[in-house]
Amino acid sequence: MSENRSEKLINMVMKFVELKAIVALKDGIMYTLPMSLIGSVFLLLAQIPYKPFNDWVASIFGAGWTEPLFQVYNSTMAIMAIVAVIGIAYMYAKNEGHEPLGAGIIAFAVFLITLDQFTTSTTGEVVGGVIPRTWLGGQGMVTAIIIGLSVGAVYSWFLTKKITIKMPAGVPQGVSNQFSALIPGLVIITATMFIYMFFKYALNTTLIGFIFKVLQTPLQGFTDSLFGLIITVALVPFFWWFGVHGASIVGGVIGGLQTANRLDNQAIIDAGRELTLANGGHIVTDQFNASFVTVGGSGLTLGLVIAMIIIAKSEQTKALGKIAIGPGLFNINEPIIFGFPMVMNPLMFIPFVAAPTISAVVAYLAMRVGLVPLFTGVTVPWTTPPIISGFIMGGWRMALLQIVCIAISVVVYFPFLLKQDAMNLKSEQELEA
Repeated sequence: MSENRSEKLINMVMKFVELKAIVALKDGIMYTLPMSLIGSVFLLLAQIPYKPFNDWVASIFGAGWTEPLFQVYNSTMAIMAIVAVIGIAYMYAKNEGHEPLGAGIIAFAVFLITLDQFTTSTTGEVVGGVIPRTWLGGQGMVTAIIIGLSVGAVYSWFLTKKITIKMPAGVPQGVSNQFSALIPGLVIITATMFIYMFFKYALNTTLIGFIFKVLQTPLQGFTDSLFGLIITVALVPFFWWFGVHGASIVGGVIGGLQTANRLDNQAIIDAGRELTLANGGHIVTDQFNASFVTVGGSGLTLGLVIAMIIIAKSEQTKALGKIAIGPGLFNINEPIIFGFPMVMNPLMFIPFVAAPTISAVVAYLAMRVGLVPLFTGVTVPWTTPPIISGFIMGGWRMALLQIVCIAISVVVYFPFLLKQDAMNLKSEQELEA
């Protein structure tokens, strides 16, 4: 690729990365991470896959001993859409230089307005005055993203144009901020009411139900398909090769959908059904990436580090391998990305993209045919070392599959590393001479 074309492509990538909506989505969705991890801990405790232990605990605390654990899960991981809509609107307004909490609160109110605030019991009785939990988790994620970005943009526009109630100079800033949110809040919430009326009376549905059916379901299907998986996996190292944080870009766009896939899987278990593809289970979730695609960091570079330690002859490659193995075990690979380097290295472009893509395809097919179980709602911090993370989330079979994927990455990187190491060795010998 010529230098001129590379610059044009980099400029295009950077323009996309710096879009206000992409930045707000990427940063705002991160607010769901603490709730996801905390909820996973309590979910794992409630669903320890060892019956004798569960029976022993039940004999001490009674058959309902898991109820407090699920109470925490339902109040953390199961309300991810609410956290997302507040976080995205908050970050949009914050990035625009405005008081952000007002945007988050308005977005939360808008999200609730889109819901039918009643539910139907198992006996067919309609119970009013409640918020259906169905839409607070994965099924409401795309709506949360749309509302968060829309409210953040409109709220920021009003404040930028100074279409607000202006308070005298002596009024405390906290009070002034709340009055500033009145006009944009009134306009946004009033508009939402008319949107609610349109979907309710004209289409006999709700905005969130309509988006789930028309937009979210197809998008989740795409992320869960083999074709969609290959595209999204390959894009991460592709962006990184140009020096742009590929994981943040791609994760910011599809992370909410993959999280929705994970929450859908857990919903199947919560409904008392077996988690299978036939019952609507998903293969590609946010845990899938962490387990099989970004092991050792983006590009599945742990395989490269292992190969460096085994076969490297140049002092430069040997030293870098020793330095990078520690962070790599915790899925941190900046020493490799910028120190090897992978960025703008023509020789390493092919394995950098191919290693995670091949690993993802192998893992996808293994889960497709049932060799490895689907992911439940349990997740772990992204820095959890491989094999350990696989065992926690899917047992020994998933841990074994991680070993297979790491071995694949070693094989993929091997011939390219030989060439790069030979080049480094030649340079060292010429320098010594």
